[in-house]
Amino acid sequence: MRIVIDATPLSHPRTGVGNYLRGSLRGLAAAAGAEHEIVAFAAVSMLARSRLQEALADIPVERRLVTLPPSAYVWRALWSRAGVPAVERLAGPLDVFHFSDWMYPRQRGGLRSTIVHDLIPLHFPEWVHPRTRRLHLAKYAHAARTCDVIVTISSFTADDIAERLEFPRKRIVVAYPGVDERFAPGDPPRDGNYVLMLAPGDPRKNYAALASAVELVRSQRPELRLLAPDQVPDDELPALYRGAAVFAYPSFFEGFGIPILEAMASGTPVVASSHPSLDEASGDAAVRVDPSRPEEIAEGIARALAERDGLVSRGLAHARRFTWRACGEAHLQGFLDGV
Repeated sequence: MRIVIDATPLSHPRTGVGNYLRGSLRGLAAAAGAEHEIVAFAAVSMLARSRLQEALADIPVERRLVTLPPSAYVWRALWSRAGVPAVERLAGPLDVFHFSDWMYPRQRGGLRSTIVHDLIPLHFPEWVHPRTRRLHLAKYAHAARTCDVIVTISSFTADDIAERLEFPRKRIVVAYPGVDERFAPGDPPRDGNYVLMLAPGDPRKNYAALASAVELVRSQRPELRLLAPDQVPDDELPALYRGAAVFAYPSFFEGFGIPILEAMASGTPVVASSHPSLDEASGDAAVRVDPSRPEEIAEGIARALAERDGLVSRGLAHARRFTWRACGEAHLQGFLDGV
């Protein structure tokens, strides 16, 4: 098969979506071997093209990169709405076209697939920018109407898609994220007396409740502090995980919760929300807490500190179950079953 993957999200600064795309592409290339041809396709501006090429540099796939004028977003939106030309005109012949949130042009033939990471814009419109919500809602409706297969990152989200988008559950493929090898135990930084949180500006991450919880813990552990950087350079993230006393993820809602696995793989105990959207990422290796109760989060942090060795051991074992090769194999099998 010739499988064309829309790699456009890799043209922007890396986020969880971009990390998943890059890892799944690498896993898909490994799973496909010499039997199937994997093509990374994107339509981007000249400025974004170099970032995309860098992201794909060590992934053994064919590249079909189309350069658009400035305001590439507008061009991609118009292409999706107009439906012409068909994607084969730019990407070449294909057996599978797997598109992202960024564009969904028409195709002449082959299996049609997309990725849905979560339905947060549908459940919680107040948490996302209005343009983001419009983009995602249009994509959801289009995917439910035109796709043969929808890939997602957890069984929780698969069930959510089946219910909310009324898409057949048997045509939804769960491809769990993997954990990069750079997330591994090691010597922590000298100052490790912090509870780590990521993306505090995102309202679903629940910064206020965690900040209150850490203050409660400080009555017994005054050296402990909350470290919640707005942005972390990608190459600095492994050390931050390794150096944390606890990684806290009291999110109200997730598609999966990849940072939970990254922290576990780094040898750090995790306190995670008890919301069922985090069940698969947490397994039996995280301390689960009600995200709406700072007192319970504080108790969870204290328990994680006291039970560190056991939690670290279970976390390492749990994180090892998630590989990008397995993610790629799930994609490939879903495409093969759908053809």
